[in-house]
Amino acid sequence: MSLDEDARWLEWVTKQFESIAGDDKEIDIDEFKTALKVKESFFAERFFALFDSDGSSSISLDELLKALDLLIHGSETDKLKFLFQVYDVDGHGSIDPDELRTVLKSCLRESAISLPEEKLDDLTLALFESADKDNSGAITFEELKAELENFPEVMENLTISAANWLKPPDLDEKKRHAPRYLTRAYWHNNSRKLLFLCLYACLSLLLFIGAVLRHREGGAWYMVAKGCGQCLNFNCTFVMVLMLRRCLTWLRATWVVRVLPLDQNILLHQIVGYAILCYTLVHTTAHIFNFVQLSESSEFSVWEYLLTTRPGIGWVKGTASVTGVILQIVICLMVLCSSTFVRRSGHFEVFYWSHLSYVWVWSLLMVHCANFWKWFVVPGLVFLLEKIVGIAVSRMGGLYIVEVNLLPSKVTHLVIKRPQFFHFKPGDYVYINIPVIAKYEWHPFTISSAPEESETLWLHIRSMGQWTNRLYENFRQPENHTVSPKRLATSLRNHRQLMKAQEDLFSSTNCNGAVASNEDDAIELMMYRQSGSRADVSPASMSGCQGPVEPLRDELGPAERGEAPPLREVSAKFGENHRFCNIKCYVDGPYGTPTRQIFASEHAVLIGAGIGITPFASILQSIMYRYRRRKQNCPNCNYSWCENIKDSDMKLRKVDFIWINRDQKSFEWFVSLLTKLEMDQADEEPEGRFLEMHMYMTSALSKNDMKAIGLQMALDLLAKKEKRDSITGLRTRTQPGRPEWGKVFQKVSEENKGKVHVFYCGAPALAKVIKAQCEHFGFNFYKENF
Repeated sequence: MSLDEDARWLEWVTKQFESIAGDDKEIDIDEFKTALKVKESFFAERFFALFDSDGSSSISLDELLKALDLLIHGSETDKLKFLFQVYDVDGHGSIDPDELRTVLKSCLRESAISLPEEKLDDLTLALFESADKDNSGAITFEELKAELENFPEVMENLTISAANWLKPPDLDEKKRHAPRYLTRAYWHNNSRKLLFLCLYACLSLLLFIGAVLRHREGGAWYMVAKGCGQCLNFNCTFVMVLMLRRCLTWLRATWVVRVLPLDQNILLHQIVGYAILCYTLVHTTAHIFNFVQLSESSEFSVWEYLLTTRPGIGWVKGTASVTGVILQIVICLMVLCSSTFVRRSGHFEVFYWSHLSYVWVWSLLMVHCANFWKWFVVPGLVFLLEKIVGIAVSRMGGLYIVEVNLLPSKVTHLVIKRPQFFHFKPGDYVYINIPVIAKYEWHPFTISSAPEESETLWLHIRSMGQWTNRLYENFRQPENHTVSPKRLATSLRNHRQLMKAQEDLFSSTNCNGAVASNEDDAIELMMYRQSGSRADVSPASMSGCQGPVEPLRDELGPAERGEAPPLREVSAKFGENHRFCNIKCYVDGPYGTPTRQIFASEHAVLIGAGIGITPFASILQSIMYRYRRRKQNCPNCNYSWCENIKDSDMKLRKVDFIWINRDQKSFEWFVSLLTKLEMDQADEEPEGRFLEMHMYMTSALSKNDMKAIGLQMALDLLAKKEKRDSITGLRTRTQPGRPEWGKVFQKVSEENKGKVHVFYCGAPALAKVIKAQCEHFGFNFYKENF
């Protein structure tokens, strides 16, 4: 921080101190935590003890400012000594293993990382053995300083002032950026969308002017009403064209995708929807003022003009005014129920059912306006045809959910038997209807399995609304066991199958490394053949591992082996979170997304936030299928490499995958898949790894937080020793905090692997940040609607 920032921060601390301290002008430990807005933690207590120079169990303002002044303006050695004192709990001038373990345990707790006690011991010993150069059984200040010098990024953080030691959450000032909408990069990256919007605005203006000129004799308000009415004829039809999903999916495979912003159809649909609301408000207001003028020279009142058919306005028995009022109400309700706060607040059903009123809107428009049918007839027939095809496709063949796995953070993993005629591209999505959950509701979800898996489809569904919560609770509830003549025999057979599967699973583990775990038990998806007999189950072997491996969730399910359960009802349940079933469902789709552009890229950067990984799970699997086809092996030795060739199927030369999660449990959703992708790249490639993975955990204390230094050093040391990350079990080291996008994209730019395309799926707020960085570096940006 600059000197000005330091001064402002000290001023803030002084004000906080004065507002908390009593008449004695001193604060105790609880008041200290309140004043600095820090959690009740080991570190807050250690800071308090060090600031309390006179040992009075309270801190005066002078003591606090003196300590903070040392941290701000002190030398690097002064700051290192302070850090050493934080770790030296007993104050004996050295750090023993138990003290270090206490500190690391506090780091883990503040970072919301859950590791077994044995893993905590391993972390402690890794850092302690590395720092204790003379093997004296204790770490001195000089040894800690020497160890820190092995981590340049840590030493760099030590130069940061005290705000990063005791930083209040609300101290962060929002960085001010120049308006990016005026930059050349923004216009280049959004050229198709901006050109399309310009053409749309020009067409609307021409329609408005044309209608106004044709109705000059009716007065100003009448002209405005007719101009808006003509624009409504166009927009109420165009808003439907933007949602012709099958047509748009087909167009994505043609040259049109390079001219029209097909990937922004949802955004354009929203813009047109808001335009319709504005036009209807102006249209209605203009008619009201026109009726006021007419009522002054006619026998009808304003209310008769508005709410009755007596004036005879309209081509169907004078119903134009009445239908107009109804249309105004319905359109306002549709827009209101489509708002983000409704859709994102767990009330998707409100949006879904209110949006179905588009049928009434179009029907009323036919009655309201004599010319609307001319605009509607062709797009309406295409829309109707799409609906008929969708219903026919969804009802063809028997689709069944054959396997369900409940994952952490209330994510439901569905495995659906895939029909032979169902073909899709990586990243596509489908609408699914499950009658046992809701008979008439269809909800869109991205396919998370690869097209190359011919037997099953995967869907990963996060519980965020009424329907998704009902889905999760339906499979979480214990099954009702009905009494049958063979009940005991069936129960005994299922129990023996489970025990035998577990024995085979653990007896076949020939790896020695520990995979990170937490309170949730990992459930292994078993596989049953079409005959109903249990197939052999064994986890993928991992080279370079040491110690028994905990079975990973979803590792060997039917979806990965291409096996499907028998069509008869299978009611056996294995574990709390996993079961086989045979539940009828209907699927409408697939529909294309912007991610279809990925195989035309040379360097693809895939960014998933939370459950936003689902489209990339499918893409990564498909990429690795194609990668394996390129892989070559030397017949004389075991050396293997991947040919760097470009073909019509895949031009990719490099893929960077970035997954950002809030907590540790969320990584369990796809950790087995990512492990397999890492194993596919066990061999080094001549030009570096084809696929690089980057994991970020936002709840973990970042490396800029001095409370996290010891933990991050220990995690780095243990990862180098075990060749495996302690948080996820992957070879890829999980980074704490959020990515520094400027540095991330700078590194991507320097690799020079070709034109960079960035694909993102996740929260809209982060999308804006990433898009701005893409514009800065000249990368193409594609956003999955989430």
